[in-house]
Amino acid sequence: MAQITYVEHDGTKHVVEVAAGLTVMEGARDHNLPGIEADCGGACACSTCHVYVDPDWAARIPGMDDMERDMLDFAWEPDPVRSRLTCQIKVTDDLNGLVVHLPEKQI
Repeated sequence: MAQITYVEHDGTKHVVEVAAGLTVMEGARDHNLPGIEADCGGACACSTCHVYVDPDWAARIPGMDDMERDMLDFAWEPDPVRSRLTCQIKVTDDLNGLVVHLPEKQI
């Protein structure tokens, strides 16, 4: 299990335990957290699970592939360093303490 903190645009924090092997998106979904829509169900076919990863975590998360990079072009105000799709971040014990920030809106 890893403790993941989801921070809404207004600053509201949700700290939840997410099982290793799930994605950060599935953790949000399983805890009924607002702001991560995941319209495609985690298939990396939309950008409605876009978040900003805290800078200190950006280098610690496995890199993104071309498909995720392409989908981020459709995200709300993507950041070249911090933006990620939560459906593409697999939770491991190494991600304990990960903090993600939700954008103002999802497209």
